[in-house]
Amino acid sequence: MPCLSSFLLPAFRSPSCRLLRRPVAMIHSSSSTSHLSDHLLPQNRMENVNQAIDYHHRTKHSLTTGYARGPGRLDWANQPNPFLRFLPSPSFPLLHPSSPSIPLHYPSLFESLPSPPSPLSLSSLSSLLYYSLSLSAWKTIGYSTWSLRVNPSSGNLHPTECHILSPPIPDSPYNNSPFISHYAPKEHSLEVRAIPPSNSTLPIPSDSLLLVLSSIFWREAWKYGERALRYCNHDVGHAIAALVISAGALGWDAKLLDSFSHSELESFLDIPKTYPPIPNPLPTKPVRGNLPWVESQYPDCALLIFPANTQPNVDYSSLRNYLKQFSSLDWIGKPNSLSKDHVCWDVIYRTSEAIKKPIDDNHFSVKPFHKSRLISEKLYKDISVHEVVRKRRSAVDMDRVHVMDQQTFYQILLHCLPSGEVGPNEKQGENFAMPFRVLDWDAEVHLALFVHRVKGLEKGLYILVRNENHLDDLRKAFRAEFEWAQPDKCPVGLPLYRLAKGDCQNLAKQLSCIQDIAADGCFSLGMVARFERVLREKGAWMYPRLFWETGIIGQVLYLEAHAVGISATGIGCYFDDAVHEVLGLEGTEFQSLYHFTVGGPVVDKRIMSLPAYPGPELDA
Repeated sequence: MPCLSSFLLPAFRSPSCRLLRRPVAMIHSSSSTSHLSDHLLPQNRMENVNQAIDYHHRTKHSLTTGYARGPGRLDWANQPNPFLRFLPSPSFPLLHPSSPSIPLHYPSLFESLPSPPSPLSLSSLSSLLYYSLSLSAWKTIGYSTWSLRVNPSSGNLHPTECHILSPPIPDSPYNNSPFISHYAPKEHSLEVRAIPPSNSTLPIPSDSLLLVLSSIFWREAWKYGERALRYCNHDVGHAIAALVISAGALGWDAKLLDSFSHSELESFLDIPKTYPPIPNPLPTKPVRGNLPWVESQYPDCALLIFPANTQPNVDYSSLRNYLKQFSSLDWIGKPNSLSKDHVCWDVIYRTSEAIKKPIDDNHFSVKPFHKSRLISEKLYKDISVHEVVRKRRSAVDMDRVHVMDQQTFYQILLHCLPSGEVGPNEKQGENFAMPFRVLDWDAEVHLALFVHRVKGLEKGLYILVRNENHLDDLRKAFRAEFEWAQPDKCPVGLPLYRLAKGDCQNLAKQLSCIQDIAADGCFSLGMVARFERVLREKGAWMYPRLFWETGIIGQVLYLEAHAVGISATGIGCYFDDAVHEVLGLEGTEFQSLYHFTVGGPVVDKRIMSLPAYPGPELDA
């Protein structure tokens, strides 16, 4: 039987081990991947795939070559403004929703969506954004004050922006025409950017919304340097899940409109006319200076929000024809400057070009809703969905004391499954359950779990196989000595396997950049994705989407932790290939893309909490 102590990496055994930032000239090769076919995609698209893989290798934190390239120190004078505004766009405030008269108990959202769905109105649009992307509190200590949001973000830097194409809304200032707006979370308001012509028919249902999420890489790169592209896409996943959960509470469903190309989404946001163009050629090394183009938005994805249990008629051809007129619209407002000076981390922009989504001719469809298995409602606190999402916080430290009940642990993992409840001859894999049903692809991400403090469950290394079609590949890729044994009292239909027994607190800490928080909770985990074959079969545009999937899983873990009365936090800093060595992974068939920890939080009582917005409801 394998013992976890045997997996302690040699580099960790030396107490004098020092980690440095990687030298600027360090570039990684993808030569280890040559065994996979290079004929699955056209040559130019294979070059894009190679660029994505090279970026991934280059931005790994390493025990031997140090951390990925970053600024080294924080330039506080040029910290990016977290709030984008388009002045002088007309803005109208959204309502601050009061608590529903009949609270929706958090776990019920995974069983069925409320019926009938709320009608589309200014109130319901306000609720959608208030419980997904708005401010959740202000924090202050000494002379420092900062805001928190409902959607989490790496370093609380919030690169994600949201734009909305809405049909006419009767009780809004735009009750006779559709409008395009940008959501301003600081004020919880909409900035109207453009009004489509009244003589053109809006090609989405009148009870639906089209949302586009975009990223400002500079906000993350200011702190994290080259690795920032990863973190931006984690945050896109968090935002997608936050919107899906908020929409679900209204009785609405959500689905990616993933047949749009990147250039079409650029037209939706009027990017070419709003921002200076990216220089061609790009710099060949990091460059510092006044570089306004670094603040440009990068369109990530479009989502359709619509009443649940319906099949909206979405015609991509009509949508594309509608988008063609956007270049001639009278766009209002210019983006505010976020920083005086910038650093261009050239590899981020080179890779962002390579991973742009091409156009495709897939049809829009909505999969049937599958409920997730509920062991018992009593495992959760008596708390509503709305309370959970607004009170979610990222833990800074774990208490090393809280012990999780075994059934609670299993319940959290059941809500991480993509297919929900499946029949005896069915497998996990397709995205039918909340909130994963928003995705257009089958699950690609699995959870390698380090169990520390779960009552009734042996400490050790486990794996949750979220797509059972990958089980054989995982067993072949992982260490041969792993057990692959289902733990005691594991619920039927939960594909959880124990790989090795033993205390893995030190191991988890070491893998997550020597951070105590990975060892001091109830469990921590690494999200391991099927990687290179996905990119070579589908294209480089799947690279960010794998991170979106991890972000969605992370959002579920956040909400589950708070709903059972504890906390969680994402961990973006980990030693990539050290994780792979522990698991026995070689090459790039599977890669670890995100880490997470769940446990009892340590609350810093020096920090004062203030309400997000003025008003009678104190939700800080």
